[in-house]
Amino acid sequence: MATSVAMASLPLGRALTPWSADRRLRFRSSGIALASLDQKTYAQGIKISEGNGGLPKVSLLSPHGSEAEIYLFGGCITSWKVSNGKDLLFVRPDAVFNGKKPIRNMSWSIADSDNVEGDPIITLELSDDPYSRSMWDFSFQTLYKVKLHSNSLSTVLTVTNTDKKPFSFTTALHTYFRASIAGVSVKGLKGCKTLNKDPDPSNPLEGKEEREVITFPGFVDCIYLDAPKEIFLDNGIGDVINIQNSNWSDAVLWNPHMQMESCYKDFVCVENAKIGQVHLEPLQSWTAEQKIAIS
Repeated sequence: MATSVAMASLPLGRALTPWSADRRLRFRSSGIALASLDQKTYAQGIKISEGNGGLPKVSLLSPHGSEAEIYLFGGCITSWKVSNGKDLLFVRPDAVFNGKKPIRNMSWSIADSDNVEGDPIITLELSDDPYSRSMWDFSFQTLYKVKLHSNSLSTVLTVTNTDKKPFSFTTALHTYFRASIAGVSVKGLKGCKTLNKDPDPSNPLEGKEEREVITFPGFVDCIYLDAPKEIFLDNGIGDVINIQNSNWSDAVLWNPHMQMESCYKDFVCVENAKIGQVHLEPLQSWTAEQKIAIS
C-alpha cells in the first residue's frame, strides 16, 4: 500500500499505515455512505468522490498543482503527486479495493477540514466500537491529520486513551515509495542500532549500521532504533525525498525482493515507527508527526 498507519494492540487503519508489532488486528468496514459525505461542506481544495471499488475517496488539491488521495477505508493515502504530475507513492498491484481486504479494513470518518494559505488539510478519526472492542477491549480515539503543500505532505497522528484503564501500543507509518530499486539509496542512518530480520524475522540480529549510504541489492527488512529526525531517500527515478519526523523514535527499511517478484523492483518501504511500547493512562494522548518533501 502507498502510505498508511499500522498499530500494535491498538486497532488502526491504513493511511501512512499503522501496523501491529504484536498481533495484527483487522476490522470490518463501517460502511460510510458516499451520499452522506457529499451532503457536507469541506474546506477549499478538498473533494469527496467515489474511488476504486466504490469506496469513498478524499482528494486534496493544492493551488500549486500538487495532489493527494486518501481512502477512508483504512485511512490510506494512496497517491501523492507533485506539481509535475509525478506520483511519488506506490500501491501494490494486488491491492484490492472491495471493502473487505486491507488497505486495512475499518473505515475512518472525516473529523475536520481546513485550508491554510492555500494548503488543504483533512483530519480523519477512528474510534472504538463494539466490533473493535470484541478483539481489543479498550476505548480510544485516533486522529490522523494530513496536510498537502506544494512540495510536501505532512501527517500528524494522535492517539488518545478514552478508557478508564491504561493501555499500550506500538505503531508505524507503512509508506511505500515509488522507486527503481536498483538505484535506491537511503542516507542518515549511520550509527543506529539495528534489528535485522534477514534471514530470520522471528529472531532479528542486533547490530550497528556502519554505512553512510544504504542500498537494496536483495531482500531487506531492518529496524533502526533511535533513528534521527531526518533521513534522505533517493528513489532511483530522479527524486531525493527528505523524510522528517517528530516523536517517531525508529525507522524501518523493507524491500521483499523475490518474495514479490512482480513488483519489488518498483518500490521501497521507508517508514517511521515507534517500536517500543507507548503507554497511555486514561485521558493521556500521544502524538507523532512526519513530513515528506522533495527539493
